[in-house]
Amino acid sequence: MLPKSATILIVDDHQAMRRTVADIMRMLGYFNLHYAEDGLMALDKLKENAATELVLLDWNMSRMSGLEFLREIRSIPKYEKLPVIMVTAEAEQELVVEAVSAGVTNYIVKPFTPITLEKKLREVFSS
Repeated sequence: MLPKSATILIVDDHQAMRRTVADIMRMLGYFNLHYAEDGLMALDKLKENAATELVLLDWNMSRMSGLEFLREIRSIPKYEKLPVIMVTAEAEQELVVEAVSAGVTNYIVKPFTPITLEKKLREVFSS
């Protein structure tokens, strides 16, 4: 499982959703949380904190979408294996397939429960 001390980056353009995801992560015992409002800010945050061990990523954001961010980091060798869980309202099968082909590690459709997020974390970090 992901160590409780892990550095986690939460990327979402809506403050309420960042807060909701952060509250769930804290409830699960994770407190080293960092935040970004879009993909460009998330790239900067990754550069600031190279030790990031997980990204929880929204799809629809201004300036740089979650999918664009994902494609960008997957082209950088040190981030090609960084676990990224897409947390989005986009549920259409073709979009899920597009995210998977871009290198997403796992996928959660909003709205979701804390149990769902915990299950996805276990799936990502059990291997």
